[in-house]
Amino acid sequence: MIPEYSNERPLVSFDWAIKRLLRNKTNYEVVEGFLSELLKQSLKITNILESESNREDPDDKSNRVDITVEDTAGEIILIELQFLPQADYFHRMLYGASKTIADHIFRGERYIKVRKVYSINIVYFDLGQGTDYVYHGKTSFKGLHHRDILKLSAKQRKTLGEIEAGNIFPEYYVLKINNFDDVAKNTLDEWIYFLKHDRIKDEFKAKGLLKAREVMDYYSLPPKEKANYDYEQDMKSRRLSEIATAKEEGILETEEKYAKVITEKDRTIEEKDKAIEEKDRELAELRRLLNR
Repeated sequence: MIPEYSNERPLVSFDWAIKRLLRNKTNYEVVEGFLSELLKQSLKITNILESESNREDPDDKSNRVDITVEDTAGEIILIELQFLPQADYFHRMLYGASKTIADHIFRGERYIKVRKVYSINIVYFDLGQGTDYVYHGKTSFKGLHHRDILKLSAKQRKTLGEIEAGNIFPEYYVLKINNFDDVAKNTLDEWIYFLKHDRIKDEFKAKGLLKAREVMDYYSLPPKEKANYDYEQDMKSRRLSEIATAKEEGILETEEKYAKVITEKDRTIEEKDKAIEEKDRELAELRRLLNR
C-alpha cells in the first residue's frame, strides 16, 4: 500500500534524531510519548544513561542505533533500532538486557536491588517467523503438573509490592516495522507509521508525535546539522544498496557454482552410462561367440 501524505514539512528519521536531538531534556517528551503508547502506562524519563552502546559509532551509521533511558520508577528501558538482518539478533537482545542488569547493581548489594529492564527492539528486517508487527515477551512460571502460575507469597508482596513474579524479569518488545500495513487503527499504530515512513499525518493524536513534528522538522535544523543528516542518510542508502547488491551477486555466484556442480554430476553419470552400455555390448558379443 502506498501511503498518502499531506503537505506537512519533512521530518528527519527517528534513528538520526535519537542520536542527536532526542537526548536533550527539553525533547524527552518525544521518547516518553512513544514508550507510554507502547507500554500502556504513563512514563517520565529522568535520565538518558551513558554507556558504550549510547555512543555514536562513525563506522556504523546505517545499521544499529540505540539509547538507554531511566524513568521515574527507576526502571531501565533499552531502545534499539536494527536495519540489517542478523541471525543471532534474539541472542543480542538477551545479552543487552542481561548486561544492563549486571551493570546497574553494585557488587555485594542485595539482589532486591536488581533493576527492571525493558528491551524495545525496532527492526527493519524480517526477524524470525511471524506475521504480526508488535510482539511482547515476558517470563511466566507455570506448573508442569497442576498448570498453575507461580506467584509471590504474602510476605514477598509486602516487601516487593503487588507484582507478579514474572514482572521482576526483563520484558522484550519486538516491532517488525516492515510488517505494518500502513493502516493506523490506534495511537500505537500512529507511532509505527511514523517509524516506518518518517511522516506524521495531520490527524495523528498519539503522545509525543506533536512534539516530534516540532523537534524533528528538517528545515528547522541548523545548516551544519542539516548537512550532517544529508550525509548520513546518503551513507545509509549506499550501505543498504551495497548489501543488496552483494546479496544478489552472492545468489548468482551460488547459482553458477551449483550449476557447475550439477553439470559435472550429469557428465559423470553420462560417462558411467556409456561405460555400462559398452560393457553390455562386450558381453553380448562374447555370448554370441560362445554360442557358435
